[in-house]
Amino acid sequence: MADKQRIKRDIKSLQRVKTWQLIILLIIAGFIAATFLRLNNIGMVERRAAVLSADEAGNDDVIIQRLYDLQQYVTSHMNTDMGTGVYLEQSYKRDSQAALNAASADTNPNGNIYKKAQEVCGPRFSVYSTAYLQCTTSELEKYPAADELVQAAKLPPVTGYVHVFSSPAWSPDFAGWSVVVCIVLLLMIVVRMVGLGILKLLLRRHYQNV
Repeated sequence: MADKQRIKRDIKSLQRVKTWQLIILLIIAGFIAATFLRLNNIGMVERRAAVLSADEAGNDDVIIQRLYDLQQYVTSHMNTDMGTGVYLEQSYKRDSQAALNAASADTNPNGNIYKKAQEVCGPRFSVYSTAYLQCTTSELEKYPAADELVQAAKLPPVTGYVHVFSSPAWSPDFAGWSVVVCIVLLLMIVVRMVGLGILKLLLRRHYQNV
């Protein structure tokens, strides 16, 4: 009899908070979590845009500072995955142009070939671009030992201009804690439903034994 009364008390205590109430709280918490996660992603996009803007301007000190800001933000906020990362295209173009200029200024035969290639491609393109670089490479390939000539220019590797920072799976910010609240509410709903099911099953068995 005492066990029966205790089981009934446990059932009543679990029924004080309705499942639908917990579900409503979960929906609200989920909306808040989604909002903060979205804001985290927007913050990453804004900082990545600042890096690209600095890259366009060509100030190395500013580029480094913007990259540092992006790294600090991404590595300390969840949902800031950068995908393929940020590519400093303009920096690569400037450094490649500098390498070609250095090769063209050389007094050896290889340097003269670079100069000839630039004389052909220069009038075709008003600004330095990937197409201009491809044109220059194509012109160099017309001469013997083209592979050695391209390497002689010491063009920088593209991979050195791609920056990728890792986002944490969880971060102690508004987004992170709102996700924790969602998980806690979900566990409460599951535990409540399982607990009520077990208690009702025990009560039913108690009646059968009586």
